[in-house]
Amino acid sequence: MADVIKLPNTEEKKRARKRTRPEKIDREKEEQLRQQNVKKLAVLGEEDESVMRLETLVFGTEDELLERLVEPEEEEEQTGGLLLEEDLEQSEDEEEETPHHQELQTRKAAWVDEDDELHEEVDMTHRYRRNLIKGQAESTMSKQKLQQRMRDQFQKSMGGAPSWAEPSSEKKKKKKADEEEEEDDEEEEDDLLRRTGNFVASSENLPSSILRMKKCLHANSAHPSEDRLTTVQFHPSAQVVMTAGLDQSISLFQVDGKTNPKIQSIHLERFPVHKARFSRDGETVIATSLRNKLFYLYDMMEGRVVPVSSVRGLNEARVKEFCVCPDGGALLLSGTNGYLHLLTLKTNEVVRSMKINGDISGVAFSHDGSRVFVNSEAGEVFVWDVRSSRCVNRFTDDGCVKGTSIAASPNGRYLACGSQSGVVNVYSQEACLNSTNPKPLKAVMNLLTSATSLAFNPSSEILAIASRVEDEAVRLLHMKSLTVFSNFPVSKRKITYRTSCLDFSPHSGFFSLANNKGHAPLYRLLHYKDF
Repeated sequence: MADVIKLPNTEEKKRARKRTRPEKIDREKEEQLRQQNVKKLAVLGEEDESVMRLETLVFGTEDELLERLVEPEEEEEQTGGLLLEEDLEQSEDEEEETPHHQELQTRKAAWVDEDDELHEEVDMTHRYRRNLIKGQAESTMSKQKLQQRMRDQFQKSMGGAPSWAEPSSEKKKKKKADEEEEEDDEEEEDDLLRRTGNFVASSENLPSSILRMKKCLHANSAHPSEDRLTTVQFHPSAQVVMTAGLDQSISLFQVDGKTNPKIQSIHLERFPVHKARFSRDGETVIATSLRNKLFYLYDMMEGRVVPVSSVRGLNEARVKEFCVCPDGGALLLSGTNGYLHLLTLKTNEVVRSMKINGDISGVAFSHDGSRVFVNSEAGEVFVWDVRSSRCVNRFTDDGCVKGTSIAASPNGRYLACGSQSGVVNVYSQEACLNSTNPKPLKAVMNLLTSATSLAFNPSSEILAIASRVEDEAVRLLHMKSLTVFSNFPVSKRKITYRTSCLDFSPHSGFFSLANNKGHAPLYRLLHYKDF
C-alpha cells in the first residue's frame, strides 16, 4: 500500500519539474533583457546630462515647470482629478498582481517627436484662451497655430516685433535708418537755430495720435529757480525764453536746445512773482505779485526796472492777474467783484472798466483783439466788445460748476474753457459769439483735477492743458481730430510735475512749461521747422 502511494507522487514531481523548468528559463532571459535595456537607457541619460542641466537652469525642475504651467481648473475638473486618482490607485492594485504586465505598460519612450505634440488640438473655449479666438468656428486649435496667434497678439500689443527678435539684417537696416533720421533732425535743428525773427511757418498738417518730439535740456538749466516757477514764456520775435517764480527773480535764456545759456537775471526785492509777460513788441516785461498793488515794468532795451505803485482810476487793493492786449500798449487787469480794467501803459491810467456777474476765473482775447472772453467762477462765459465796452453775448459753459481757465485760438476758430472738475470744453468761436447755448465740439476729460492752464500753439493745431494740483497732469490735444496725443507725457521718471504755466515758441518749434520744482522742461516739436 505504501509503494502504490509513493510511485504516483514521484511521477507527479517529475512532471512538475518539467513544467516549471521552461518557465524559469524564460523568466531569466526576460530579466537579462530588461537589465540590458536599463543599462542602455542609463547610458543615454548620462549623454544627455548636460542638456538636462541646461533645461533645469532655464525652466527649473519638471515639477516646478508643471506647477507654473498647469492652471487651476474648475471644481468639476478637480473632482474629475480625484476620481482619476482613485482609478489609478485601483489599477495599481491590479497591476501588483501582474508585475510583468505592469513593466510593459510603464516603460517610457526613449525619444518623443515635438512636432507630433504641435498637431494636438487645444480647447479654445477655456476662459484663459477665449480672447485669442476670432470666431465660433475656432473652438479648437492646434498648438502650432495657437503659438503663432499668441506671438501675433504680443507683437501687436508691443507695436511690432521687439528688436531682439528681428533678424540681424533687419536690425542693421533699422539702425541705419535711425541714424539717418537723427542726422536729418540735427541738420534741421542747426538750420532752425541759425534763423531768428518773424517768418511764416509752412508746415503740413500735423498728424494725430503721435507727436514727434525731442526732450531737450531744461530751458532754465543754467539758472534753476530756488522756488516754484509761476511763469514761462517765449519772446515774440527772438530765440529767448523767460522764466519767473516765487524766488523773486525774472530770468532770460537763449534757446538753442542744447545748453540754453542764461542772458540775464533780475532780482526783485520782496516781490515773489505771480505772473510775468512780454509786451506785444517784446521790449518790456510786466510782472505782478501776490499781495501788492505794485507791479514792475522792465525795459529790456535800456535795462531799467520801473516800479508802478499807483494807477489813476484803479480802485483795487492788489494787481495780480492781467492779459496783454493784442494791439499792444495796454493791459487788461482782472479785479475783484467781477471788474475788468483796461490800463494803458503810456500814461499808466485806466481808460475803461467792465463788469461781469461773479468773480473772474479767466480772460482771453480774440485773435484780432476786438473781443474778450471772460470766464466766471460760476461757470458762465461773457463775450465783451472791447471798443464799446458792451457785453455782446453770454452763455453757460456746458456741465461746468466752477470755471477755472479759458483760452482762444490764434486762428479765431476755437474757444477752450476749463473747469474745476478737470473737464475742458472746446467750442467753436462763431457759436460762442452767436448762440446763447452753444454745444461743445469736444469735452476733454483726461484731467482728473482742476484744469488751471490752457494754451493754444500759434498754428492752432495743438491745445495744451494742465493742472497744478497733481504731478504729470499735462495733456496735448490734436485740434483737427480732437484727440489727445498718446505719447505725452511719457517718461521713465517724472519731469513735468505740478505745472502752473504753458507756452509754445512763436512758430511752435519748442514747447515748455513751468513746474513746482523750479524747472522749465523744454521739448523740441520736430514737426515744425521754425522756432
